[in-house]
Formats: sequence, structure tokens, C-alpha cells
Amino acid sequence: MSEKIIHLNEEALKQDLSEIIRGTVEETLNHLLDAEAERIIGAGKYERSSERMDTRAGHYKRKLHTKAGEVELKVPKLRHLPFETAIIERYKRRESSIEEALIEMYLAGVSVRRVEDITEALRGTKVSAGTISNLNQKVYEHIEAWRNRRLKGSYPYVYLDGIYLKRNWGGQVENVSVLVALAVDQDGYREIIGASEGSKEDTESWLGFLRSLKERGLNGTKLFVGDKCLGLADAINEVFPQAKYQRCVVHFYRNVFSVTPHSKMADVAAMLKAIHAQEDIESALEKANQL
Repeated sequence: MSEKIIHLNEEALKQDLSEIIRGTVEETLNHLLDAEAERIIGAGKYERSSERMDTRAGHYKRKLHTKAGEVELKVPKLRHLPFETAIIERYKRRESSIEEALIEMYLAGVSVRRVEDITEALRGTKVSAGTISNLNQKVYEHIEAWRNRRLKGSYPYVYLDGIYLKRNWGGQVENVSVLVALAVDQDGYREIIGASEGSKEDTESWLGFLRSLKERGLNGTKLFVGDKCLGLADAINEVFPQAKYQRCVVHFYRNVFSVTPHSKMADVAAMLKAIHAQEDIESALEKANQL
């Protein structure tokens, strides 16, 4: 049971990311439609230009089903010229969809030139670097809003850990530490409530991370669970003095296995599981002494 609880809830994380991606896909497609309308007209909205060939006449809405969910498009209408766009059809036809391009663009750190190539493949023409920069900013705003959202309700159990991910910095791939908090609410549902990039697993980083969670509304926590990293227990005691701290069982198993001969690994694993399978602490201590 312990192993299942402390594992990262991939389904919940996918749902959170899918909603971010869905909103971003919708915003991106509408930006691309506006950009194509400006190209046909020969001028931007409210722009006075001798090259203007037409004016806008509002827009109409239409639904589009994507891999990230249903999005609502605002298709521009022009007063005289026909507005024909290949964006929607290309989006629906191509296996390399816009949300996949966004994941690659914003999470893998690809270059602007690469992003231009992706948008050209999707809509037939390249977008400017300025348009790409604006789209980037929109995605970052969504991510920051999710990271800094107000926490509502209470979370009796919170699991803390630091993970290391590959990140592209100026063309070089380096390891980046991310502090993550996964919580269980009063109804038993798990939720990613915090993620802090670029932090080290030391006392100051954990203090800053826990304080930010508290400022965002984390309350009602009775038990924190984490590995035995330097400073974590002290940070929890300072920020949440009423909560208890428990060492993560999986990390404890890994620490034991690191000093266990390979030939004895299966036996030791069975012994540890036998201890944790007991129904109360007295039985568990008795089993531990026997083993």
C-alpha cells in the first residue's frame, strides 16, 4: 500500500498538464488565425496603412476537437476578401499536432528557428520571431498561474521529494533540480500542489518551498513524508511545527538495498514487506526483532 501511495500520480499530473495544454492550444490557434487575417488584409488591427486591402467584420465561433480536448476558435471575418485558412484543416490532418509542437517548444527548450519550422509545417507559412515570443509568454503565464494558484481546503498528507530533470540551457543539456509536493486532500484525492525549479535539496531551499506552500494556503497537514535528505525535517518543523514527519518507505528500502548483497536482495525485500504488513506497531516491532 505504501508503495502505491508515494508513487507520483501520473494520471493527475497528466490531467493538469492536459488542461494547460488545451488552453494553450486554443490561444495559439486563435493567435495564428489573427496573424493570418492580418497577412491577408495587409495591416494589423486598427493600423493605418497604405497597404491595407480590407477591414475586419468581427468573427464567428466554431468548435474544434484536438488531442488536448475541445477548443473554441474565433475565426476572423473580412468585409470583402474571403478568409480561407489551412490552419484548421492542417491541424486536424497532421499527426504532428500543435499541442505536441507546444510540448516540444516550451518543455524541451527548442530554438526559435526550430519553432518556426514547426509552425510552417502546421500552417504552411512561417510566423515571425515576435509572434513566437508572444506565444511563449502566454504559455509561461498559464504555467505560473498553475504554480501559484491558491490552495483551497485541507491536505492531511503531503509527500515531498526532489527530482532531477534534463534541461536545455543555451544549447547544453544539464540536470535541473525540481522540488515537488504531492498532497492528499480530505476526500482522499491526490494533487500536485507545488513545484519549484532550480532549487537544491538543502535546508534553505526546503524552507523557501514550504513557506511558499503555506502562503498559498496549505493547511490541515498532519503528516509530511519524504526522504532523509539534509535539512528537510528541520524545515518542516520550522514552518509546520504541528505536523509530524515520516521517512518515505520506498527511500528507506532503497537505502537498505544499497548495502545489501545482490544474492540476498530478494530475501531482504521479503523481510521488509513482512514487517510493514503487520496490522499494528507492536506486531511490526516484534516481527522486526524476529527477523
